[in-house]
Amino acid sequence: VQLVESGGGLVQTGGSLSLSCAASGRTFTTYAMGWFRQAPGKEREFVASISGSGIITLYEDSVKGRFTISRDNAKNTVYLQMNSLKPEDTAVYYCAAAPAGGRPWVRPNEFRYWGQGTQVTVSS
Repeated sequence: VQLVESGGGLVQTGGSLSLSCAASGRTFTTYAMGWFRQAPGKEREFVASISGSGIITLYEDSVKGRFTISRDNAKNTVYLQMNSLKPEDTAVYYCAAAPAGGRPWVRPNEFRYWGQGTQVTVSS
């Protein structure tokens, strides 16, 4: 599975960005998908994840109510809509795929495939 993120950029505090992650392959629905982020000098952290069916989602507490993860299995694509962005959301955002799609996962070692990352910068 190859993952390609897009949609990062520079936005002011309170603004919105939408990230996309396109996956290769014909078994997209068997993968749970997740978004992680890594700020300079910090460890990679969980942001959100979604089950293969798209029914179950999980969010890190600091993004609940502001970010929404979704997927379009017909397009092999997962999305992260980010609203009310804050400077502390600044990071490289990574898309990841976990081979067990029955539930969303949260730990990086549960995900097998990773994208190259896309930079999100929120200015104050």
